[in-house]
Amino acid sequence: MKFTSSLALAAAASSASAHTIFVSLNGGAVGDGVRVPSYDGPITDVSSNDIACNGGPNPTTKTSTVINVQAGSTAKLTWRHTLTSGSGDVIDSSHKGPVMAYMKKVGDAKTDSGVGSGWFKIAQDGLDSSGKWGVDRLIANGGIQTITIPQCIAPGQYLLRGELIALHSASSANGAQFYMECAQINVQGGSASKTPSAVSLPGAYKSSDPGILFNLYNGAKTYTAPGPAVFTC
Repeated sequence: MKFTSSLALAAAASSASAHTIFVSLNGGAVGDGVRVPSYDGPITDVSSNDIACNGGPNPTTKTSTVINVQAGSTAKLTWRHTLTSGSGDVIDSSHKGPVMAYMKKVGDAKTDSGVGSGWFKIAQDGLDSSGKWGVDRLIANGGIQTITIPQCIAPGQYLLRGELIALHSASSANGAQFYMECAQINVQGGSASKTPSAVSLPGAYKSSDPGILFNLYNGAKTYTAPGPAVFTC
């Protein structure tokens, strides 16, 4: 019990300097096509509009870039502790949890807020059988989250939302920390052969979901990530 408590205290002590930001897509410049905030803090209220693309206490900067991506291709999301951090400074290792990605089809990726319906999950990396988390693998990979843009979706403009949930304080209500930013993309070559089932943000998450109200230190062997199942073609 003392060991568990000491782990929790250590995580809490490091939390002020252990935040993270999805800063760029496919090796582009920081903030070029990705709406980044100047402050790297989390969102903790899943009912807030800020859960879609960040904002509120962490105002994001507009970008006029829409990044072309090919349907079926691999995309690489870069995460950093701050806007100027390198690959060795992604997020504190105590901030374990899942790393996910969502997309939403929009009319204009430069202006759509992301708030509301239309979101579908395309990637999810949680807890594996060895006890390693998505965050552990993200750190080991120098902050690069690799996903696949579905080949079967319709072409056009989308918001691509990278998300990381840190669970070190998630055993109490509103203790889970959500980090997310939205990239503005234009999907080319999609077959439009399948339409994903969509959820709303806010709306897809509840503060009582087992993947949000979660004790990281109780030796759990499995983890159920919040939100919908991953969409596949």
